[in-house]
Amino acid sequence: MTSDPTVEPGPLARSSAVTVTLLAPVARFSLRARAGDLAALSGALGLDLPQKIGDRAAAGAVEALCLGPDEWHILAPEADAGRLAAAAAAVYDAAPHSLTDISDREVTVMVEGPAAAELLTIGCPRDIDRIAPGRGCRTVMDGVTVLLWRDGPERFRLDIWRSFAPHVIALLRTGCVELATCS
Repeated sequence: MTSDPTVEPGPLARSSAVTVTLLAPVARFSLRARAGDLAALSGALGLDLPQKIGDRAAAGAVEALCLGPDEWHILAPEADAGRLAAAAAAVYDAAPHSLTDISDREVTVMVEGPAAAELLTIGCPRDIDRIAPGRGCRTVMDGVTVLLWRDGPERFRLDIWRSFAPHVIALLRTGCVELATCS
């Protein structure tokens, strides 16, 4: 992990309307597979992989986000990484796929509060209000590719490539200050 203090877990910025927090590390996987192999992979991973782009599924602490017709982003507690990789490997012959551990590639920032959606609009061109709670998408934040998870009406997560995290975090901090001066 980088020693840059902007990417250590904990609170990053706070105002009366929004809080930005860097979350603790999790296991992350990129899964690529054909539609015909999803049943075997779903069984191995212990959750029904969603088949519609933007849909999410969860079983306990394991989450999956469908990013494309053959692509999923999977999150789990770090302690489950080995178990998930082994389970997927066990069905490889019957369900060929690519499961890549990308845990060190990204960090996750939580943005929550009444002005969370407004804060995201300072760098995200998507209409945030059109992303329903419980869905997610690949998008950009000030030119940086991110995964945006909407966990609730006022709660979002951004998965950001570690090398771009200082830039996105600085943008969110600045926006948090600006929103505080406007309220």
